[in-house]
Amino acid sequence: MTNQKLFNVAVVGSTGAVGEQIIKLLEERNFPINELKLLSSARSAGNKIEFKHKEITIEEATPNSFENVDIALFSAGGSVSKELIPHAVESGAICIDNTSAFRMDPDTPLIVPEVNIDQLNEHKGVIANPNCSTIQMVAALKPLYDRYGFSRIITSTYQAVSGSGRSAIDETLKQSKDIIEGNEVQPDILPVGGLPVKHQIAFNAIPQIDKFVDNGFTFEEMKMMNETKKIMGDESLEITVTCVRIPVIYGHSESVYVELNSDFDIAEVRTILSEAPGIVVVDQPEEQKYPLATDCAGELDVFVGRIRKDLANPRGLNMWIVSDNLLKGAAWNAVQIAEYIAKQS
Repeated sequence: MTNQKLFNVAVVGSTGAVGEQIIKLLEERNFPINELKLLSSARSAGNKIEFKHKEITIEEATPNSFENVDIALFSAGGSVSKELIPHAVESGAICIDNTSAFRMDPDTPLIVPEVNIDQLNEHKGVIANPNCSTIQMVAALKPLYDRYGFSRIITSTYQAVSGSGRSAIDETLKQSKDIIEGNEVQPDILPVGGLPVKHQIAFNAIPQIDKFVDNGFTFEEMKMMNETKKIMGDESLEITVTCVRIPVIYGHSESVYVELNSDFDIAEVRTILSEAPGIVVVDQPEEQKYPLATDCAGELDVFVGRIRKDLANPRGLNMWIVSDNLLKGAAWNAVQIAEYIAKQS
């Protein structure tokens, strides 16, 4: 592109699962980069990552790392974001944060580009990426909300172990191998948070993601409920969520029930979703075609199927929503935001 402005970009958490995907997307999308700075913990500093056929040395992320940085993408954990983002903003960087550190901050827009990109310019240096399971749900629900309105959402999630990081992937694969070979299983990683008690994930389902709070829900469930209200701009929404970790490597799946405020036609619902940005409808049950985590892994879109009217409530709608949790659920959503910032500059 002629006279395209180039940006100095920093990726914080560059060696993590999401950071790696961000770097890959920046290269694949040919993001207009002048200089790419890769930041991580002191443990990873000095290692090299290839970007556009050049090796870039990873540096330790410190408060002084953001001089001359235009856009900083953070995916190194909430404590790192809380510590470093104020310094990055003070240095003049626009920060896109993949953690929960700033999501519910009233001064920080919580952005899913297909849903509320109009709020992007309200930022004061920080833009928050929602929780991975929230992103795919609101991306599918927003076009229906605009057409019909909602009164209630009931969701159960079936979330991939990659949402808990590479160690959880390794544990799932090791446990699976141990069980198949008849060896004893020793859980060490999942569930993350809460008590030191750990459970087997291979060939199992763990109805806990993150710590429990006093009301009996987990932080993950509360995040989905609170973030959905903020993104949709509707505090009156009645939402309940149950989050479950399952032994799938990539791709979160969600069973979603919504009660619409007006009558609807299933054919129209399918059309609305088919025409919505970032949504792919796979809904041919007579041919056993519906979204699968194995098909959605590596894809940027949100996939919707099993679209059907509820049998008890004429305004009840059931759907199955699947997306790659590391891509649309994290890295791709963040890079989309960065691309919007670049286009506006």
